[in-house]
Amino acid sequence: MDKLNKFSRLKAKKSAAHDTPKRDYEARLAEHGLTREQVIATERKLAKFANTMDSLVRVPFTKQGMGADAALSTIPLAGDLAGLALTSYAFILGRQLGVPAHKMTPAVRLALIDMVVGIVPGIGTLLDIFIRPSRKTLGIVHEHLQNEYGITETIHMDRPFLHQSLEDKQQSRFGAFWRNPVIAWLYLHIPDMLGLMVIVIIAWGLWTVISWLVSLFGKTTGFA
Repeated sequence: MDKLNKFSRLKAKKSAAHDTPKRDYEARLAEHGLTREQVIATERKLAKFANTMDSLVRVPFTKQGMGADAALSTIPLAGDLAGLALTSYAFILGRQLGVPAHKMTPAVRLALIDMVVGIVPGIGTLLDIFIRPSRKTLGIVHEHLQNEYGITETIHMDRPFLHQSLEDKQQSRFGAFWRNPVIAWLYLHIPDMLGLMVIVIIAWGLWTVISWLVSLFGKTTGFA
């Protein structure tokens, strides 16, 4: 009987230890007047903004690209100031999620560097593709959410626009179809598949042109 009681107490202790992190996360969310759903929705909003500013057009299957910030930098000074002002929106969203101001310092510093560098014609616009303060803010915010609230999912920030659209579809009368994991994955990776198709078409076009030139050269010179 003593062994059974000891086993029961040990099991209850392990169960309590397993549930403690979850309760802590919920308590931390409550401290900021947030719910898990609100946090994910706000981070998705931040991801939408970061994508628009820093990687609206990007290389397939990567996060590298360019967005509105690089486009604005083509306008001397005024465009760079506008980019800095817009980037501050990312900082506001981060603060709404409870991210301490000191954690945002690297992103703020990067935004200031981005503005100063962007003033240099040509080179500034090129460097803007690699200096991405909004995405830096998104990374800082996500790390904070993971540590403080236990939110580890990334799909809502990797594909924020499509994730929002998919969520809406999943709540429609055809929701069962859109909740299928394979269908959901394919829908969220439409940009990558389209980008890959473009790359294949371009590669095929280049191969066709090169083959035609080689053939023409052979016929002309007699080396066919």
